[in-house]
Amino acid sequence: MPESLKGQVGIISGGLGDIGRAVALEFARRGADVAIGDVLDEKDARPTLRRIKTLRRNCRYDRVDVRDADAVYRWVRDVEADLGLPTLIVPNAAVVHLTNVRELTPEVWRDELSVNLDGAFYLAQAATQRLLKKKKPGRVVFIGSWAGHAVHKHIPTYCVSKAGLRMLCQCLAAELAPHGICVNELAPGYVDAGLSGRFFKADPELKRQSRARVPNQQLIDPDEVARQVAYLCEPEARHYVGATLVMDGGLSLFGSGGWKE
Repeated sequence: MPESLKGQVGIISGGLGDIGRAVALEFARRGADVAIGDVLDEKDARPTLRRIKTLRRNCRYDRVDVRDADAVYRWVRDVEADLGLPTLIVPNAAVVHLTNVRELTPEVWRDELSVNLDGAFYLAQAATQRLLKKKKPGRVVFIGSWAGHAVHKHIPTYCVSKAGLRMLCQCLAAELAPHGICVNELAPGYVDAGLSGRFFKADPELKRQSRARVPNQQLIDPDEVARQVAYLCEPEARHYVGATLVMDGGLSLFGSGGWKE
């Protein structure tokens, strides 16, 4: 769908991660201008910004901590002043810590919820408030996870944050749908990049075992995630409201233990 998002502005938190970067580039390929936010230094954003500019799209990078509500609101304001009103909103920033409930510290609990849930809320609220004020339609796509509905004993806070994200998605969707703002969630399974990709790189055997748990025997590429995010942002996706699009190769059919032949 070349230029199907032309005239729109995408805003993506965690935009320098593998999934966030892929979404930014997919938006640009479809004609949207793109605003990327992350906690990394500006020099880390330059390669991605160059790639977006080669697609002849406007773009910008802001160093923003999504745990800071005021910083997120300033970011949305600055993007609107520079690129235009953000209409494609992707709360993507996330962190994860390997632990169990017995050893989980208050600091880790608070950090994950602050980034994964609070940060997603701050961006979605700030950007959709601007859409409502300007009486403009838009799309919000939360990057959730199949861990939001399947217990993972080694990442309990991550599971809780993604389960909360799903209900946040549904509450926002119910409130905003009458205003032409469609809010949905994309919930990937094992992505061979990003947070899970780091674990796979450090432990090739874990990668092999994870692939074996997936019924279709495949891991997900970040570009595949990006295309599904963009699909939910297309004009014809107007009937997706509060939906969770699960792309996990069938993992959810068998719970966190996965498929066994």
